[in-house]
Amino acid sequence: MKIGLICSQGGHYTEMLQILDAFEGHDIFLATYHCAREQEMSKTTRAYFTDNMGASFCNMIKGSFWALYVLAIERPQVIVSLGAEIALPFFYFGKAMGAKTIFIESWCRVENLSLTGRLVYPVADAFWVQWPQLLEVCGFKVEYHGAVA
Repeated sequence: MKIGLICSQGGHYTEMLQILDAFEGHDIFLATYHCAREQEMSKTTRAYFTDNMGASFCNMIKGSFWALYVLAIERPQVIVSLGAEIALPFFYFGKAMGAKTIFIESWCRVENLSLTGRLVYPVADAFWVQWPQLLEVCGFKVEYHGAVA
């Protein structure tokens, strides 16, 4: 199975590393932002890099074209993300292309969902949180499976 791992380069990537063993035996690729860890990331799996999208509308448009390019090359069956905004174009375009989507809310979200979490919730096939108290404030499809650490 081909799986796309989508995350920003900091703590979200560190959390992704903690669950990397779960994808053993699958064809995986990583999509993230340019950073000082690019060589390390490229040793783990195929990796695609772009400029940070942040909250800039123009950067999000540019990043969306890049995401479409990566999705067209890779054609993943599943897309997994721990955040941040880089997940948005991958989830929406990936869903339109038939991919299953799994969002794992970051460990630091204890009392409420991130903006990215709230925006990908409508297209997430699975939505997991790392704190049980989030079950009380989230929608019906949210599941708690413990922390990724």
